[in-house]
Amino acid sequence: MGSKERIQRLKDENRINILEASLQIVKEEGWQALSMRKIADIIEYTAPMIYEYFANKEAILNELSRQGHILLTKRIKEAQALHESLENQLEAMWLAYWDFAFEERELYQLMFGVGTPCCGSNNEKKENSINSFGLLIADVIAEIMADQYPSPDLICRKYFTFWSVMHGLISINLVNQGNGDTINQLVLKDAIYGIIHSLKA
Repeated sequence: MGSKERIQRLKDENRINILEASLQIVKEEGWQALSMRKIADIIEYTAPMIYEYFANKEAILNELSRQGHILLTKRIKEAQALHESLENQLEAMWLAYWDFAFEERELYQLMFGVGTPCCGSNNEKKENSINSFGLLIADVIAEIMADQYPSPDLICRKYFTFWSVMHGLISINLVNQGNGDTINQLVLKDAIYGIIHSLKA
């Protein structure tokens, strides 16, 4: 391996270490505790070195949010691939979304501003735009409604209806602990079944 490759590999490793240290701090102390100084202490570098990789803390948050969206999209694709029926695909995709929110709680909070300021990259998106995982779900909604010849606006509305219910229930649980797993699963199933049924009405 040449010197350029070694230098690039070291830079990539340092970047990963910074992001992993950031998540470690957040999981232990919350997003409000994240600082360049604390990151530097964990990875045993100086704070100025971190600025060689990220311009500021917001840049770190933006990158973590971006990685969170990639991971969520991957999980949703994997869930969809397990089913042939469109209705089962849609249910599995939303259940994967739900599971991600609690398995990757800190990333979810950052990505969607639950109990933490929204990340700058999210604020730059156009209002009512559909993100990458949402496009996958919207495509399945369109297929389910195909015989109704739905307009793009109607598909978008149905997607945001779904997302509002899911995100609302998740947010209640992340912020206020919700009603317990049993009740949550019943509410979740009711919501998913009800909206899927409405797509075929």
